[in-house]
Amino acid sequence: MTYQVVPIGHVESSLVEPADAPKQGSEGAPDAWLVFSPEVAAGLRDLTVGDDVIVLTWLHQAQRQVLTVRPRDDPRNPLTGVFSTRSADRPNPIGLHRVTIAAIEGLRVLVRHLEAVDGTPVVDVKPVLN
Repeated sequence: MTYQVVPIGHVESSLVEPADAPKQGSEGAPDAWLVFSPEVAAGLRDLTVGDDVIVLTWLHQAQRQVLTVRPRDDPRNPLTGVFSTRSADRPNPIGLHRVTIAAIEGLRVLVRHLEAVDGTPVVDVKPVLN
């Protein structure tokens, strides 16, 4: 069985290389723009500045054959199954990013502290539920 994930936009970020990205957004990630396709414009209408949202991305530069990693790329850490880590390298490299909306300009949404690199496909946005 196969499934198709269609990007709804992409990330515009000063981060270009995955090696330069922090492991988590809270560890010094820059603000970045989510640029959405016109086809999904109606889905953006109720987003507001200050909202906390979960952005799901497709980590297109990840290694999909990886099943074990050393957490935080630290050789002192034991090999750990990827499903117990936040590693980008995994069979289905879906990125999960909790961010805060800082500005909205049409199809562009500025978010705080996004560790995804420039060009990363955006596949969904969901509200943070309290």
